[in-house]
Amino acid sequence: VIDCAHGATYRVAPAVFSELGAQVVVMNNTPDGTNINDKCGAVHPQAMAQRVVEERAHLGVAFDGDGDRAIFADESGNTLDGDYILSICGLELIKKGQLPANTVVATIMSNMGLDLTLAPHKGKVVRTAVGDRYVFEEMQKGGYTLGGEASGHIIFRIHSSTGDGIVTALQVLAIMAEKGKPLSELAKDTIRLPQVQRSLTVSKKPPLDSVPEIQRELKRAKELLNGKGRVVVRYSGTEPKVRIMVEGEDSHLINSLLEDLSRVMERTLREA
Repeated sequence: VIDCAHGATYRVAPAVFSELGAQVVVMNNTPDGTNINDKCGAVHPQAMAQRVVEERAHLGVAFDGDGDRAIFADESGNTLDGDYILSICGLELIKKGQLPANTVVATIMSNMGLDLTLAPHKGKVVRTAVGDRYVFEEMQKGGYTLGGEASGHIIFRIHSSTGDGIVTALQVLAIMAEKGKPLSELAKDTIRLPQVQRSLTVSKKPPLDSVPEIQRELKRAKELLNGKGRVVVRYSGTEPKVRIMVEGEDSHLINSLLEDLSRVMERTLREA
């Protein structure tokens, strides 16, 4: 099942997968100039995942409008984001001795489970700021060949200098075919830590390290996580918002920390 998001892949993707011998069910492939990404594609993969179950398909892929991202669904309709794809492809390349320095490049928003998945195989994760340009810069600098974001933007540097959803889908399909395993089986090796996120509208954006109350709360959160989780707080680059992400082994604790951090952020960043 392919969801083209009424965008760039609407003609090419169905042709590519059909040519390779797949039976293709296509969704959202009638762009009219206004319906791109509208409740469909990688941003809204739920309908694609549901269609996989209805069609009893082996796999579903949802591209975004410009075709550089891909979100997957396994045969049971479970959606898999970019962290799963980095994990699946990273493990395969490590086993084949084809991953330089056994290193995957991800952003600060990628799940810590990615590190835990690769570590037993002598793999590691190098993290960058959010944005594919930072991922690619780090890949160039370190000579790495696999990197990406949880949003489904994956860069295979030996093929391209940017994300390409079709290339990403082909890489995943190749591993499935080579191993003779469904996507759900490949995804089982990926560890996921509970993660919660929230965006808050703010009226000002002082440097976060210049606000003592925020720094105190961040220090407290990190102490409570005790090395078994992470807190990431950053301003949106495009909106008047601050984004908070907390992850860790204890779901109750991370939800509690998210509430505490949110209260402090609202109090300090919304004041006149």
